[in-house]
Amino acid sequence: MMKKILLAILGFGPGIFAIGYTIGTGSVTSMIVAGSTYGMQLLWVLFLSCLFSGLLMYAYGKYALVSGETGLFAIKKHIKGGKIIAIFIIVGISFGQWNSLIGITGISSNIIFEILAIYFPALTHSKYQTVLVIAIIVVGVMYGFLLIGKYSFFEKVLVIFVTLMGGSFLFSLFFVHPLPIDVIKGLIPTIPQVPGSKMMIAAFVGTTMAAATFLSRPLFIKGKGWSIQDLEIQKRDAIVAAVLVFLISATIMAVAKAALFDQGKVVNTVLDMAGSLEPVAGKFAVTLFFFGTLSAGLSSVFPCMMIAPLLLADYQSGELDSNSKQFRIITGIASIAALIVPVFGANPIEVQILSQVFNVFVLPVVIVAIFILLNSKVMKAYPVSKWVNAGLITAFVFSCLISVNGVIALFEYF
Repeated sequence: MMKKILLAILGFGPGIFAIGYTIGTGSVTSMIVAGSTYGMQLLWVLFLSCLFSGLLMYAYGKYALVSGETGLFAIKKHIKGGKIIAIFIIVGISFGQWNSLIGITGISSNIIFEILAIYFPALTHSKYQTVLVIAIIVVGVMYGFLLIGKYSFFEKVLVIFVTLMGGSFLFSLFFVHPLPIDVIKGLIPTIPQVPGSKMMIAAFVGTTMAAATFLSRPLFIKGKGWSIQDLEIQKRDAIVAAVLVFLISATIMAVAKAALFDQGKVVNTVLDMAGSLEPVAGKFAVTLFFFGTLSAGLSSVFPCMMIAPLLLADYQSGELDSNSKQFRIITGIASIAALIVPVFGANPIEVQILSQVFNVFVLPVVIVAIFILLNSKVMKAYPVSKWVNAGLITAFVFSCLISVNGVIALFEYF
């Protein structure tokens, strides 16, 4: 049985990158803050985001297999004004993902520090220096992994991190879990009438319905070596990825709801995320939850560092050369940028939630682009169904509403 499970995990396709992009410490932070502040009330936002995310992964994947073209390259080639649109998408996504990377590194290094401090209390006297050293080591190791430059290696690294992450959070659910009725109520659309709820909704969508996930998919499909004969496998891969994102994210929210919200506790620091588990299961539970969050962070640092050179390569030629000088220079710059939060000692949780909001603004453009491409003459031999088109239109409306909500949230914040 264990052998079959292991083979199933290792056989996971490009969807593993979708989980890596989606469930990082940004997603974990958003789910924990939402669960501790609003209970399961925003579960419906998570469900819709994952539903549309799966649809868009399928859409970009199908276009790539049928046309042989990647997303930005196709936008530049087939859509009027495509060059400007593609450049806007590259800048928008890179800005959002690099902001996420900065927050992710801050939270991940803080998590490692908190785990060490549980067993070595003397470290608390030199927190800033210790966190900074940890951040430098983490970023250095991840950059070293990127220099290896092979898709199959990237995929295996992410499989390990995502498996550890999912297992840790699911195991945490055994210690604290919400009532089933709370989960059902969470699927009924309601908006919490409290300060900060608009920001949280925008952050939810920004992290679970990330444009980087869809646009990078064609390149990863190429790296996997799939062809037009793999249309069904591609479809199944997108569905599985979306379902896993929802289950893992909902699990995190549920743990936060039971451990924090029901006890009237709020997340202000990284330690607050798991501190409430200690009375239930001791230091082991705290370490376990931190370990899951750390795995989520590391699974996101990896693809976030890749996103800018990946999109640029997509625009230029539709081919990703991870051994190129361009790839190494840009990921090197991303590595330096990732150290901003640890260097300045900023609150990584606040930075992370704010960064997720910026990810929603490019969404409507990305959705319109794939709608046009899927209904172009390139897809004449493999047309999409009316249900896919209806889903994309609904996703566009949803993304526009969330973008407006994000603008309002930012004005209220500043």
